[in-house]
Amino acid sequence: MPFAYTVKEACEISRAGRTTLYAAIRRGELVARKRGTKTLILEQDLRQWIEQLPALKSAPGEI
Repeated sequence: MPFAYTVKEACEISRAGRTTLYAAIRRGELVARKRGTKTLILEQDLRQWIEQLPALKSAPGEI
């Protein structure tokens, strides 16, 4: 497993779009780092962001 992901890789792994990831970064919900012009997201930061998303609550018999 890679230590850090590009935005494109993070989108694929998290099943989130670029706009969603960049919005989370702007709001301070997701930590990103810069290496030159490349934006990198550490695996642990991506995992933490996904884990803090609200859990889906469904009514009995729904999914």
